[in-house]
Amino acid sequence: DQDNVTTKDVPASSSKILMRHSDSEPFDNSFHYKSVIGKLNYLKKTTRSDISYITHQCARFTLDQKKEHRQAVRWLGRYLKATKDKGTILRPQKGKGLELYVDADFSGNWDPKETWDTDTARSRHGYIIQYAGCPIVWKSQMQTEIALSTTESEYIGILYALREAIPIMELLKELKSFKFPIRSSKAKVHCNVFEDNSGAVEIATTHKFRPRTKHINVKYHYFRSYVNRNEISIHPIDTTMQRADNLTKAVKVNNLAEQNFFPRNGSILG
Repeated sequence: DQDNVTTKDVPASSSKILMRHSDSEPFDNSFHYKSVIGKLNYLKKTTRSDISYITHQCARFTLDQKKEHRQAVRWLGRYLKATKDKGTILRPQKGKGLELYVDADFSGNWDPKETWDTDTARSRHGYIIQYAGCPIVWKSQMQTEIALSTTESEYIGILYALREAIPIMELLKELKSFKFPIRSSKAKVHCNVFEDNSGAVEIATTHKFRPRTKHINVKYHYFRSYVNRNEISIHPIDTTMQRADNLTKAVKVNNLAEQNFFPRNGSILG
């Protein structure tokens, strides 16, 4: 009975990482998997950024669905049922321009049982772009390059996020030149920095040779000209204030509220 189904407090289980599960039971075709994923993709791109991580994880396995993937989709459905009266409320704030929150999970899908699968070695990053305090773009995606350290995965995350943020900055500058009332065209990039990956901020802001990171291709440094012109400023941020954290991993019960996943004035509200 759908009315009496047990609901969930979070979009996905924080204790189980969704993988290929090659040796598991095949999907029983109890529902149209691809169709459901299509609907979830639409939802997470429009108003429900809280389901971005698990939706993308489920979408990765549409060609070879297993029991675990079915369970993950059902779990997500139960979460959406529990939060069907929620949504993103946008309240623009004066004095706030373009802000970007970036986070990365280094090799979070690693599975020692499936070492043949290079995808398990890939890191995931997520970012939220805000204007006037309101989220306008968000994304959770696997990195195409295989990062060799936490620092590198964080730095790659900054790169991909700025690929979307810089065109928005240029659009804002053009609108400003035509006398549109633009609040600010300067972006502040907030990158989640732990003790062992503070190098991501240093690499992005300080020009010097580092033997351990010389393998990082020059394409990762293309945004430095914006940093040099002070059009982009990069700052470390505490984990508890990192709004993109839940775009990179499943969270524990109640952590959605504790970690402030939705921006303060773009909150999930009833």
